[in-house]
Amino acid sequence: MMLRRAGLGLLVGAILSAPSAATAGPALVFEPYNGTVFYAEDPDAMWFPASLTKLMTAYVTFQALKDGTVKPDTQLICSKLAAQQAPSKLWLKEGESITLDVGLKVLIVRSANDVAVMLAEAVAGSQEAFVAKMNEAAQHLGMTRTHFANVNGLPEEGQYTTARDLARLARALIVEFPEHLDLFTTVQVQVGKQIIRTHNGLLVSLPGADGMKTGFICNSGFNIVASATRDGRKLVAVVLGEQSPATRRVRATDLLENGFKRYFWKSLFGTSLDGLAIQASLSDTPAHLADSICGAKAATASRKKYGGKKQKPTLDLDAEEAVEASTDAAAAVAKGAVTATTGAAAAVAQGAVKATKKTLRKTKTVKTGAN
Repeated sequence: MMLRRAGLGLLVGAILSAPSAATAGPALVFEPYNGTVFYAEDPDAMWFPASLTKLMTAYVTFQALKDGTVKPDTQLICSKLAAQQAPSKLWLKEGESITLDVGLKVLIVRSANDVAVMLAEAVAGSQEAFVAKMNEAAQHLGMTRTHFANVNGLPEEGQYTTARDLARLARALIVEFPEHLDLFTTVQVQVGKQIIRTHNGLLVSLPGADGMKTGFICNSGFNIVASATRDGRKLVAVVLGEQSPATRRVRATDLLENGFKRYFWKSLFGTSLDGLAIQASLSDTPAHLADSICGAKAATASRKKYGGKKQKPTLDLDAEEAVEASTDAAAAVAKGAVTATTGAAAAVAQGAVKATKKTLRKTKTVKTGAN
């Protein structure tokens, strides 16, 4: 009888510790200082990182600041290549500039694709040279199933990662650069006359939330790396491939809440990021979710490349970041001006804008200058 009760208790515990998602993508919850894994689901499945790429862009820039290659007041000049990047962006004109300190804030809060290129060019001389540094850093951190092809996460087949690798990157950011962690807690920032708000709703809705970054393209679904601290205990959740900003927020919240509830036992008996068993059967290519996330038109649109003078937003964009920003596609949605080619992005935008208005009304603004 006692054995039966013990077995029933273990079964109930396992059920309660699992996330409440019917069709869930990869996910991982861990303690960043010792690397203990509290929960993992498909941690090594290849995935498009979307704007989670910018966590590595920030990491390499932090390294350059530490090495003295650049300084906070280093001027970032908007090049032709930077100006050609698709939204979300700061919309600087070629030749205009901001400081590196401002650029980092805009990179994380606005997820600005043009600023990512500006940072890359300031730190390494070119986007290509900076991408090489990103891949070197990934290998150094043990991100063995990650490869970067650009600095901002816009769609490219050679850009992929995994939940485990993103956890390694998040851990490195937290452990190696604690002096920069306030950057990820920023809810909004003012650049000139623009007030730029975060896309990370967990910073407002989840008690103790203190970072890090969201990301979305049609092929990746809605991704997030989210950190939270309670009673001196810090956890990080990686969630990939959710169907909407709302389901992403719910799943990340669920995973972190469960982690804090079981912190003591998981910290005693959990495995490490390196010790976590590797899946027996793994694909060599990332999942492509465009059909299910954005519809059939997105699958065709997502094969197109950006560049040139015209920058018509298509479903290939980092659409979540673009549509939530008041100066980007969200303004067009509000006026009913989004065309049929961006129908799916508009639907995402309408829900995201409403959520943003509700959660980000009373926030602290970090004011910065723009040149």
